[in-house]
Amino acid sequence: MKFKKISEKNNFVYLTLALVVLLISSSLVQLLRDNAVVYVMQGVIIFVFILCFFSLHFDRKWTHFLRWLTLIWLMTIMVQHVLHIEKMNILTLVLTFIFFYGTFQSLVRQILFSGEIDTNKLVGSVALFLLLGLMWTVVYLIVLELDPKAFHGLVAAKWEDNFSNSAYFSFVTLTTLGYGDISPTTPIAKTLVYLESIVGVFYMAVVVSSLVSSNLERKNH
Repeated sequence: MKFKKISEKNNFVYLTLALVVLLISSSLVQLLRDNAVVYVMQGVIIFVFILCFFSLHFDRKWTHFLRWLTLIWLMTIMVQHVLHIEKMNILTLVLTFIFFYGTFQSLVRQILFSGEIDTNKLVGSVALFLLLGLMWTVVYLIVLELDPKAFHGLVAAKWEDNFSNSAYFSFVTLTTLGYGDISPTTPIAKTLVYLESIVGVFYMAVVVSSLVSSNLERKNH
């Protein structure tokens, strides 16, 4: 199978695939041994960094931002492994959140505030939704690092081990399914959970309707 060169006509497709790979990989790595999980998850995130760079390099501001962020992220990982400083996990997670947030901002500019709506941008709206879930995934992991008892159903462990379960809880909350197998127990955790639910409803009501209305306006002209 021959892959097409990444262009402004298909870049959001590649970005969405990268995010899906991240989510699937975070589940599959749970089958590996404990030490292997850490390295594989970090490798997958680096892969997503690279693919996001090539997918969104048309946004120069974002590209410049990602270069510096990737450099800082790699330096943090190296320091953590060399000096064995556990608290560096929080800095790693904060940088990962900044990456997802920066990517989200770049996508919003390119999808909602530029040009006509096409298939590529519709796929990009899926990437926006995935990024929302991933941002809250990282936030929950940070909370768990600070307070291991913040969630019932999430056991305190390395964030690489908890990424899949945190992502599961995040997307269940974002889509307002609320299965109840994982639940917040502290005021801060509860606040974050209901805020994510509100954002999920807001996204479906506003962003999707904006894309549909933009498409209808284009057809009428």
